[in-house]
Amino acid sequence: MTSGPDVDTATAEPQEYGLPPGFVQAIEEALDAQRFAEVEERLAPLHSADLAALLEALHPDDRRVVVGLIRVQLTTDAEALTWLNEDVREEVLDLLGPRDVAAAVQELDSDDALALIENLDEDERREVLANIPAEERRVLLEGLDFPEYSAGRLMQRELVSVPDYWTVGKTIDWLRAAEELPDEFYSLFLVDVHGKPSGQLPLSRFLRGRRPAKLAELGLEDIHPIQAETDQEEVALLFRRYGMVSAPVVDQNGKLLGVITLDDVVDVIDEEAEQDIFRLGGIGEQSDLYRDVAATTRSRFSWLFVNLFTAVLASAVIGLFEDVISRVVALAVLMPIVASMGGNAGTQTLTVAVRALAMRELTDSNAARILWKEVLVGVINGLLFAGIAGGVVWLWFGDPRLAVVIGAAMIINLLAAAFSGTVIPLAMQRFGIDPAVSSAVFLTTVTDVVGFFAFLGLAALILL
Repeated sequence: MTSGPDVDTATAEPQEYGLPPGFVQAIEEALDAQRFAEVEERLAPLHSADLAALLEALHPDDRRVVVGLIRVQLTTDAEALTWLNEDVREEVLDLLGPRDVAAAVQELDSDDALALIENLDEDERREVLANIPAEERRVLLEGLDFPEYSAGRLMQRELVSVPDYWTVGKTIDWLRAAEELPDEFYSLFLVDVHGKPSGQLPLSRFLRGRRPAKLAELGLEDIHPIQAETDQEEVALLFRRYGMVSAPVVDQNGKLLGVITLDDVVDVIDEEAEQDIFRLGGIGEQSDLYRDVAATTRSRFSWLFVNLFTAVLASAVIGLFEDVISRVVALAVLMPIVASMGGNAGTQTLTVAVRALAMRELTDSNAARILWKEVLVGVINGLLFAGIAGGVVWLWFGDPRLAVVIGAAMIINLLAAAFSGTVIPLAMQRFGIDPAVSSAVFLTTVTDVVGFFAFLGLAALILL
């Protein structure tokens, strides 16, 4: 077995990741004391991801000062800009200005460069592109022509493609003589005479081949070409399903355009999961942690406004039974329990359903089976909690009829929660609406209305 040079394990320092404890506070103190040279010195060795984390953690006033101090570092180590939250990135790019942003873009791979400029205002983007050489500008403009969140936006143009009839020796000679190659690459893409990908050859297998051997004879990996217009969520599913590390991107004619690598897909998975979480919470498609108060208020107001109307609807149901509540005061104490249990049970089912739809695990072929399973779970939980809640209410108020009312209402509402938690996201998807966006609002309305109506309606029948 081949090994590297001996390392003194007693003295070797482990690699540290992330900002050290107290680092942000130390930088803020140095800024307050105007020890700017110290700030530059301490930030210079930071990894790009850690530098981005520091910029996000600083107060906006301190951030402006730091960007001014490390302007050169940000344009030469431009990867730090790609790690930033979108709101913070927009602020930093404004501080840098078009010329420095253009310099930063030229330091990045094509996919990262595109991500950096695609959210700029049209005028700002035009100014940045005007400061970029013509060939790089052409590549970026072609990328911007693809739909947002598509494989064409996600891919990088930097790859190594060679004719599939070449030999190992000819390929090695060409690689040695080539002036422009990606900084890092792990596979060779083989193309036919029409420029269409015919295979993918890992470097580990390529380097073991003898010079006269043809590339196509070395045992190629299966390839799964992805159309440039394919949605990035579908791309992530393909990588997950087939265990891919990279995949070629092709145009409508099947011609090789670029490559998507696993690190890009990890970002997509994180982004899609984050969007679903925020949408389920009624926030929007991205975090508003770094937005100002006015922008944060606007982003949350719309769904709160919708919730107001659903709350009014639930209150209207309660109003129908005002006389019943006035005669049996205990109902006012107990009815939130039924609605709350239904809401929580429905949220559990809804979360599973939305995730299954996103992962293509819940489809038309198995929807009925999954629905029946969730309904059965709802009935069983309803029976169990009916017994628990009924027993507690009997002991609390000493009224067995009231125990029957809350138990029956619990069964009805948990059944409705399981049914609606599955059917609502399916219906949303059928109508072309993202299930993560509005399912929670409809679900809450159903469980509140059904819960109150069942509880108070049964009380009117049994207690009066």
